[in-house]
Amino acid sequence: MQHLTPKEAYKFLQDNPEAVFIDVRSEMEHMFIGRPEGSMLIPWVDGPDWDYNPDFVSHVKKAASVNRPVVLICRSGRRSVDAGLALEKAGLQEVYNVLHGFEGDLDEHHHRNSHNGWRFDGLAWAQT
Repeated sequence: MQHLTPKEAYKFLQDNPEAVFIDVRSEMEHMFIGRPEGSMLIPWVDGPDWDYNPDFVSHVKKAASVNRPVVLICRSGRRSVDAGLALEKAGLQEVYNVLHGFEGDLDEHHHRNSHNGWRFDGLAWAQT
C-alpha cells in the first residue's frame, strides 16, 4: 500500500480518472460531516453494531473491477490503512491510503480540521 497526502491523492485522482475513490467511513459520518467529491461510500466499519462490513472486500472488488487503482479515505487515515491491508490480502495490487484522511488529526484541543486533512487542504468536498 502506498500513502499519499491529501493533495497528492487529489492529483493522483485527477491524473488517473480510472481510479476508484472510496470513502470507508460510516454512513453517519458520510451524511453528517460531508464527503470528498468523486468518492463512493463503502464503509469498513458501520453501525448500528459498529462491526466490520463483511461485504467490504467484495464491494470494492466489484467497484474496482480488474486493474483499477483504489484510493481509500477515512476520517484520519487509520481505518483506511486497515481496509487497505484487507484489500491487499484479498489480492488487490494497487491500493493507496490518504494520509490524515478527510478531517485530519486531532489538535491539542481535540478538534479536527485544524492542521491537516482533505478539508483543511481546501480540496473539493460536498455536504451530503
